[in-house]
Amino acid sequence: MLIRTEAPADILVVDQLLKETFETEAEANLVMSLRENGKLTLALVACTDEGEVVGHILFSPVSLEGSDIGWQGLAPLAVKADYRRQGIAQQLVEEGLVSLAEFGYPACVVLGEPNYYRRFGFESAAAHQFRCQWPVPDSAFMIKSVIGDELTGKQGLIEYSTEFTNF
Repeated sequence: MLIRTEAPADILVVDQLLKETFETEAEANLVMSLRENGKLTLALVACTDEGEVVGHILFSPVSLEGSDIGWQGLAPLAVKADYRRQGIAQQLVEEGLVSLAEFGYPACVVLGEPNYYRRFGFESAAAHQFRCQWPVPDSAFMIKSVIGDELTGKQGLIEYSTEFTNF
C-alpha cells in the first residue's frame, strides 16, 4: 500500500470514494469546498500496487480563540469498503501526523471515535481545557500535540473553518 500526497488527478476519484463511503454526500461536498476555498492543508491518499485510490485523509486549519496558530483538524478519513480492516486508515492517520510535524503544524484535533483515535495519542480536548464549537460529547472531541509540548499554557474554544458550518 502506497500512502502519498493527493494529486489533482485524484480529486474526482476521491470525491467518488467519499460519496461511496458515507451515508450522504456531505463529506464529499465538504472536501470539495475546503479545496476550492484554499482551506486544505494536507490531503493524503492510499493506493493499491495497481494505483487504485482506496483511502483518503484530509487536514484543514482550526483556530484557537479566533487565532490561527497552525493547528489542524483531521476530517474526514475514508477507506473503500472492500479495503477496510486492513490497517489502511491507521497508515493514513500515522503518515498524516508525521507529515504535519514535518511541515511545522504543532497540534491536531479530531471529532471521532475515542477508542480508535486514542491509539494515535489523541486525548480528550476537555481534559486540556479546550472545547469544540459544537455541542459534542467531551470524549469525542480529541487533541494531540504533534510537535513538542504545544498544548501547555493554552486553552479555549477551537473552531473549524466556516466550510464545516454547512456540513
